[in-house]
Amino acid sequence: MGKHFLFAAIAVVIAACGKQAETPVKDTDWAHYLGGLDVNHYSALRQIKLQNVGDLEVAWTYSAGDGDSLNRTQIQCNPLIIKGRLYGSTPRLKFFALNAATGEELWKFDPFADQGFAQFGMGVNRGLAYWTDGQEERLLVTAGSKLYCLDANSGKPVPSFGENGMVDLHIGLDRPNTDSLFIVSNTPGIVYKDKLILGSRVSESTFAAPGHVRAFNVKTGKVEWVFHTIPQPGEFGHETWPPDAWQRAGGANAWAGMSLDEKRGLVFVPTGSAAFDFYGGDRPGENLFANCILALDANTGQRKWHFQTVRHDLWDKDLPSPPNLVTVNVEGKPVDAVAQITKSSYVFLLDRETGKPIYEVKETPVPPSKLKGEQAWPTQPIPVKPPPFARQELREEDLTQRTPEAHAFAKNLWEKSQKGRQFIPGSEEGTLLFPGYDGGGEWGGAAVDPDGMMYVNANEMAWMLKLVPYSATASQKPYDMGKGIYSTQCRSCHGADFKGGGVFSAPDLNGLAKRSDEAAVKALVQKGKGAMPSFAQLSSTELDAVAAYVLGNKDAVARQPEGGTAWPYPYFHDGYVKFKDPDGYPAITPPWGTLNAINLNTGEIAWKMPFGEYPDLAAKGSPLTGSENYGGPVSTAGGLLFIAATLDEKFRAFDKKTGKQLFEYKLPAAGYATPATYAVNGRQYVVIACGGGKLGTRSGDKYVAFALPED
Repeated sequence: MGKHFLFAAIAVVIAACGKQAETPVKDTDWAHYLGGLDVNHYSALRQIKLQNVGDLEVAWTYSAGDGDSLNRTQIQCNPLIIKGRLYGSTPRLKFFALNAATGEELWKFDPFADQGFAQFGMGVNRGLAYWTDGQEERLLVTAGSKLYCLDANSGKPVPSFGENGMVDLHIGLDRPNTDSLFIVSNTPGIVYKDKLILGSRVSESTFAAPGHVRAFNVKTGKVEWVFHTIPQPGEFGHETWPPDAWQRAGGANAWAGMSLDEKRGLVFVPTGSAAFDFYGGDRPGENLFANCILALDANTGQRKWHFQTVRHDLWDKDLPSPPNLVTVNVEGKPVDAVAQITKSSYVFLLDRETGKPIYEVKETPVPPSKLKGEQAWPTQPIPVKPPPFARQELREEDLTQRTPEAHAFAKNLWEKSQKGRQFIPGSEEGTLLFPGYDGGGEWGGAAVDPDGMMYVNANEMAWMLKLVPYSATASQKPYDMGKGIYSTQCRSCHGADFKGGGVFSAPDLNGLAKRSDEAAVKALVQKGKGAMPSFAQLSSTELDAVAAYVLGNKDAVARQPEGGTAWPYPYFHDGYVKFKDPDGYPAITPPWGTLNAINLNTGEIAWKMPFGEYPDLAAKGSPLTGSENYGGPVSTAGGLLFIAATLDEKFRAFDKKTGKQLFEYKLPAAGYATPATYAVNGRQYVVIACGGGKLGTRSGDKYVAFALPED
């Protein structure tokens, strides 16, 4: 009788506390970028579940110590957790290992330690790749234009790899005069056997490096195979470009990451647009293999199939994330498939063996270009199912109603612009893109459950695509010519306001005249420094013009003009401009960001909800607006969806069946990254990098791990 009373009393106490001890779980790694070779952001862990997620608490916090006080740095890293160690990167691209249970630092590697300058302009890091043969353990990481191979136990470069543990990413480009061209790799490659298959990020303007996909030997660093995304003579797709394009065109690069079907030996590679992004008068044709999902033999690099999602891209519609490898039910039968989200908010679902669409894709007529010399492709492929997960047309009723002044401002700009559905080419008056350059879908990617349910966050932000006629005549003042060159070559990094920051953490150029002079500026532009490439192709006249503009010298006098190659097109891009009202809010009606569940088996959207908020509007009682968001979700067998991503700096957990929010926590800085979940010593953790630095938010340098209370 006493024993039963004691058990009952214990049960009452536990219930009163609202917390129950959870069954320990087996140690579980997060061993690949975005969770697995299928990049499905999914974990079978279920210790944290619907019933107890509200009890989550901070288990540990790690501070990297090198965030930028001027809010120009970010962390976008999805860390690896292997054998009780967490591997990640800092805002300035140092790499580290932690005790995954405590957050204690085990080692740190600084790739710039002997180069005499801080990391600026090197881009961001979104993850690492891991290789082992059962004895050795290696990490493959990139920083600037270098690929490093590190001993996973010590963090020290492996001397037998390349030159003392490092390989220059310019090798294997097999095209003359590429040594000074900009090339980095923000996203980790994928390991297959003893190969690291790697893409790259290159310039999106003129003088861009080609976007070759390369396989590096993990042991030696040597290039084992190369796939030309701009086909060379005799290769499939060469006829979709001008005959000499392979010698001069750039881009068509795989910057977003890859997925791997290890059993089939196939690597699935998403590619971006050809450069120059917004005008293709010098590259008529469909432009294979830009904007493609490529299925390549992972052993040899040979193409098995491809599917192009945008023909002759003029809108920067890069494929933004690795494709998910899924199994769906088609007429009652399981079919292995590839699911690719896009910036346009489409999901292309393709048979993994053949590349054929599982749901119908229609070649849809689109408007021609009004620009001189441009031949827009007459149709674009648009899937019938699933429906787009973001709005596709900016109508008058979509213009903001937040205040009468904001509406009037938006309507005036809307009336002056080209507008409508997707794929209206850029124009001199300006074309409203909706979704904009960053989607729709973005680099955070989608999570997919084993049952075929996809979860994807989306931006609902319109951007303005405007092309300005370019002239470099003797009558043009150096300052005005410099503005044009700056807009095409420098603005994407340093910004229209000279403040820098952004993805590449470019330095602030405001007040440059007080810190430098014309000779120093011209020398820097001509030679380059750090990750800033050389612009040796500029003539002395054009160098004078750039210096005049960045130094603010409006009265500079032109010297006798020379022939230059600064900008070989009749137009330049007027910058990356969001469609915002005068108060800085999106100039459209909410939601401004959404979270979506899509049933890939039926091609239907299961649920959709606004995602994120603007704190100042929320404080005034505004309904949930949603916000721009970067970084993806993680789905678990515990019924949960974990995601940060929003500018309100919150980390959230949702019931993935309904979209109901169950947990939120204010982070030390916004988590513009995809979380990871793992188990060590019987305890499940969820960790998120808190780097901030985007969307006007503060920069941070922390990783925060959550877990249920112990006992």
